[in-house]
Amino acid sequence: MLRSMFTAANTMNALQQRLDTISHNIANSNTVGFQRREASFAELLAQQVDRLPNDEAPRQTPAGVRYGNGAGLASTMLVTAQGPLVETGRALDFAFTATNQWFRVRTVDGSGAAAIGYTRAGNFSLTPMNGQLALTTSDGLFVLDETNAPIVLPANTHDVQLSPTGTLTAINANGAVVARVNLGVTAIRRPQLLEAQGDNVFTLPAVPGASEELNGGLRNQIRIKQGALEQANVDLGEELVGLMTTSRAYQLNARAISISEQMLGLINNVRSS
Repeated sequence: MLRSMFTAANTMNALQQRLDTISHNIANSNTVGFQRREASFAELLAQQVDRLPNDEAPRQTPAGVRYGNGAGLASTMLVTAQGPLVETGRALDFAFTATNQWFRVRTVDGSGAAAIGYTRAGNFSLTPMNGQLALTTSDGLFVLDETNAPIVLPANTHDVQLSPTGTLTAINANGAVVARVNLGVTAIRRPQLLEAQGDNVFTLPAVPGASEELNGGLRNQIRIKQGALEQANVDLGEELVGLMTTSRAYQLNARAISISEQMLGLINNVRSS
């Protein structure tokens, strides 16, 4: 009975983690550029018992009994599928039309040092800074150019235009070009290495081949649309179905613990009598 309780408890722990992942996806279904996660399970270490007395049962499988210990959460995989695009008409709303391309922003790592972050959320703003205008995210992080320097435009910038390959052109009230800068764009080749930092921003460890900055001639690979935003790649219907099935599985394992407890009580009563 104790084995059945341990097996059910292990599985309930994994199911709870999947419920947390699904809840996180649902909560961010309206977050611009959000990338959903998907949980996967794996069987925990099983025990093979071969020396069983009087084991004469006819079977097709190898002799002995294989005791499982439930399931565990193997991983939560980042799903980088393209989210739906919504036209906004706003000049500072940018959306990628290609997967695995990310904006570079200035963030901090776990030690508080400056680091390069990556985001798909292109709802940017111009923030006054020292008599100029800095391009920032909705959370105030600096958007970086192709040299990884913060993008700063003249104070007299009246409008901005963005080319499909990520060149930002600042125009004053008279229609004259006052600045031209290339957005910092990175192609993430190994997105499963991305580490969430919060506020829809990720960092990437220094692993060879994990990413490639699309600078110089590689900028022709960039695909950006101005006046649009990429929505979260979350299918609410799919998430709600997963929520229901996972909840049912959780209830089933909770019931298994309850039944095991009742049977242990019956055994104790028989012994005491």
